[in-house]
Amino acid sequence: MILGKKVRLYPTKEQEQKLWQSVGTARFIYNWTLARQEENYKNGGK
Repeated sequence: MILGKKVRLYPTKEQEQKLWQSVGTARFIYNWTLARQEENYKNGGK
């Protein structure tokens, strides 16, 4: 059974910058969504 694979990337500087930008965007969206869910829960929502 294969549980996961590790892959090593060798991005150029430009690609690395884009990867980190994407990670930052995903983190922002995750935190924003989590805050909205917590706010909704505090206000009596599910």
